[in-house]
Amino acid sequence: MKRTVLGKCPVCSSKLRVVRLECNHCKTGIDGNFELDKLSYLSDEQKEFVEIFIKNRGNIKEIEKDLGISYPTVRRNLDQVIEALGYSVKPSEDEVSKKEILEKLSKGEINSEEALKKLKGEI
Repeated sequence: MKRTVLGKCPVCSSKLRVVRLECNHCKTGIDGNFELDKLSYLSDEQKEFVEIFIKNRGNIKEIEKDLGISYPTVRRNLDQVIEALGYSVKPSEDEVSKKEILEKLSKGEINSEEALKKLKGEI
């Protein structure tokens, strides 16, 4: 079984830090306060997703096949990794457009028939 460095405390989920490094060959030890890289703080599932994403060069169809998940699930997983790395997730133009259509519908600026046509891309 491969053992990896834990990035988060198993008790309280806070970020862990490394305080000692040691060479397996000569046994030289270095004590200090070392930070882990951002990827070390991802969950095992997120790390697996990143590996599959890179292996497939970001090709969503291939990621869907490898993981046996749908397009929306791939997008959700990618958004979760982006947020876990400390970045904000910006909605796509399509998502913004749909939100605007639904807001217009809720304000009564368009009726349900018009909203449906716009969502389907008919107008």
